[in-house]
Amino acid sequence: MKIGIYVINLARSRARWDGLSQKADKLGILLERVEGVDGAALATEERNDLDLTSFLRENGRAVLPGEYGCYRSHLLAVSKFQASEHEAAIILEDDVELAAGLVERATAILEAVPEAELVKLLNHRTKWFRKRATSRLGDEVGRSIHGPQGSAACYLITRSGAEKILKHMKVMRYPVDVALERGWHTELGVFTVRLNVLNLSSASKTTEIATRDDYRKGKFRGPRRAITHLLRALDYIRRIRYCLS
Repeated sequence: MKIGIYVINLARSRARWDGLSQKADKLGILLERVEGVDGAALATEERNDLDLTSFLRENGRAVLPGEYGCYRSHLLAVSKFQASEHEAAIILEDDVELAAGLVERATAILEAVPEAELVKLLNHRTKWFRKRATSRLGDEVGRSIHGPQGSAACYLITRSGAEKILKHMKVMRYPVDVALERGWHTELGVFTVRLNVLNLSSASKTTEIATRDDYRKGKFRGPRRAITHLLRALDYIRRIRYCLS
């Protein structure tokens, strides 16, 4: 299987790319760089394809410039894959630590779960995991009933998955990591590994999106956030149904 590996990297973060590409050379891995969208450099009026009303209601906080850029960057990477001749792709952010055997493990995962269109290969949490299959290389693949799992730093997608992402995620209503998991909305066959295939590198200690304080400052308080809690509860029920299907 021809699997491309696409790395999202901002122009101002060239050192990250240099370090990642050097590691890739040592491992014999071919990377394709996707220049990310620097949300911090964009004026508010330049935020195209953003449903601001829905974002505020669904997430209960303001949109951060970095996460808008991150969302658009992932769509760029998926578009680049769709325009290629690869059968599948691994989308990486530039703060991931590469490891040997990445393509082989990805291939084995798709063989084990042929209905998968997107498989998260790195998560912050995997709770109440429901196994669907185990690959020939030992990766357990299934769905996590509890979520969101966090992180869009590394995931595997197929061509049909890319088509659905570009169709259903064109307009931003959620951060990209949350949006990618919402298979009940995007019609994607979304799965995850129980244990991370790759992990974050030391570069992840310096965020290019937002700090915890940034997220905290943007959160709504009191009655304004009540509708968000209700919508999240409804989405959680949809997630459970999806994961048990």
